[in-house]
Amino acid sequence: MPEITREILWRQLKQGHIEPVYVLAGVETFLRDRAVSIITSHAFCEGDLREFNYDEYDLNDRDTFTAALAAAQQLPMMSSRRVIKVTGVRVAATSNRDTLKEEAELRLGEYLADPTPSTVLIIVADELNGNRKITRLLQKHASVVKFDRMSEGEVVAWVRKQVTEDGFRIDENALRRLVELAGADLRRLTNEIKKLSAASLPDKQITVELVEGLVPDANPLENFALTDAIVSGRGSRAMSVLKKILDDGAEPVVLLGLVSYNFRKLTIAKDMMDSGADRKDVAGVLRMRYNEQENFLAAARRADRDRLTGAFDLIHKADVAMKTSLGGGGDQGTRMQIEVLVCELASAMSR
Repeated sequence: MPEITREILWRQLKQGHIEPVYVLAGVETFLRDRAVSIITSHAFCEGDLREFNYDEYDLNDRDTFTAALAAAQQLPMMSSRRVIKVTGVRVAATSNRDTLKEEAELRLGEYLADPTPSTVLIIVADELNGNRKITRLLQKHASVVKFDRMSEGEVVAWVRKQVTEDGFRIDENALRRLVELAGADLRRLTNEIKKLSAASLPDKQITVELVEGLVPDANPLENFALTDAIVSGRGSRAMSVLKKILDDGAEPVVLLGLVSYNFRKLTIAKDMMDSGADRKDVAGVLRMRYNEQENFLAAARRADRDRLTGAFDLIHKADVAMKTSLGGGGDQGTRMQIEVLVCELASAMSR
């Protein structure tokens, strides 16, 4: 059975089409969990006794997949359907890490060949290696939906949609700053949107000032460490920190915006301190939390004004390169561009 996209899944459910077996796989757990909830909601009709017809099995616990299949073969009780949810499913590159064991393969194949029509079996997979036989079995017979990590553009579009659907407004600067601070974790972004929406009443306009005042940085220590290493001209340290941030899942385009934002703040701080402004005034203008002030202002004091200004040319070139796919498109191309930028910035600041 061909893999279906998230959009196709939503459309099928709205049309009342429900498959007997779903495999929901991938690292974007918020959308994955939401899919489980929506499938379950559509599986039951008004008046169905859900509490007697919904069971969960966690393969990270002592539950076995064969027990879940046995439950899936039972008829519903005073309901149109049964829903069986199986979580903690892992089919890894090597079998010693599996939770869906090879000994369940025969029973799984028998069930998939003739699934119980009154049951919806939802398999939630944390890992699903495509080279394994049991994975190919699932891909052949079940509706597989992948929930991969969303790109920066997809996250921005998703946030914009959530805000507008709730009847609020957010400008582009506030939108991108929210993604920069909160990262690509949709669960956290959902909570931050609720908080910002409440704070924006009664005019329902989410501004960049609101975002910066209410949304904590997802990686404050790492993000400052990157900025500090660049400004100090420590190229090796900057590249080490950058690698960790990228490996942890940060999008290069979002990281570019963060670097640009931090250099703007450093330039403003430098100008104010050179003009004799005290720490309290600088922190007030930059809307900095107390625990952020000491290290950031120390970095501003060390920085050379002309080198800070010159950094914006390098940042602009990197932005153009990412948007036009110069030097390669896709994740690999954008990652290379941010790596080149950090090298060039650290080198420029050390001269």
